[in-house]
Amino acid sequence: MLYKHSIEGISLEMLKGFFVGWPNPPQPDTHLRLLENSSHVVLAVDEESNSVVGFITAISDGVLSAYIPFLEVLPDYQNRGIGKELVKRMMEQLEDIYMIDLMCDQELQPYYEKLGMIKSTGMVFRNYSKQSGK
Repeated sequence: MLYKHSIEGISLEMLKGFFVGWPNPPQPDTHLRLLENSSHVVLAVDEESNSVVGFITAISDGVLSAYIPFLEVLPDYQNRGIGKELVKRMMEQLEDIYMIDLMCDQELQPYYEKLGMIKSTGMVFRNYSKQSGK
C-alpha cells in the first residue's frame, strides 16, 4: 500500500466506490474537489489496481484548530489497518495543532477511542439536499 500526502497524480478514475450508504453520494469529480480544497490529505493507494482505497482529510487554520471531516476505506479493504494508518499519518501532520475535532456516528466512537481520541459533545447542522456537493 502506498500512502500519499498529496493528490498529485490522482485522477477521477482512481476515486470510485466511496461514500457507501450515502443517499446522495458525491461523484468522483466532487470527491476530487474536496480533496483539493482540504488543508491536509492522506491517501491510501493500491499500487496493483492503481486506485485510491482510502482517504482522510483535515481542514485547519494552521494555528490552533483542525477538523477531520472524512475518513473512508473502501469496503473490500477494511479491517486491514488502512484506516488506522491514515489516522496515524494525519495526526502526525497535525501534531502542532491544539485541538483536533472529528464527528462520527456513535457506533464508530470505540474505533476512534482506540486511536487516542476522546468522546465529546457537539452540535451539527446537515443540509441533506446538498449531500452530493454543489
